[in-house]
Amino acid sequence: MYVSIAAGVIIFLLVIDKLKNIIDLFVNLSNRAGANTQFISLLIKITGIAIITEFAVSICKDSGESAIASKIDLGGKILIIGTSIPIITALLETLITILP
Repeated sequence: MYVSIAAGVIIFLLVIDKLKNIIDLFVNLSNRAGANTQFISLLIKITGIAIITEFAVSICKDSGESAIASKIDLGGKILIIGTSIPIITALLETLITILP
């Protein structure tokens, strides 16, 4: 289990520069497009929640704790839904203004 955690942390540290470049690209594109940067920030947070949740679920499954893994998975999904509420609200408001 410790080897799995250490390997995951090392891999994450190796790809963090690439991840920073991807985030900067999204921020620059949203600024040029005039998009709301709050939504880009939320999408990055949602992606981070998904990645961390998947990492934790994998560690739990590797250590034979599938019950805990399913609870972590459920908790991650709830966090993602809670974080995405402003995006869903804005989308629904846009649909309401478009529809007669």
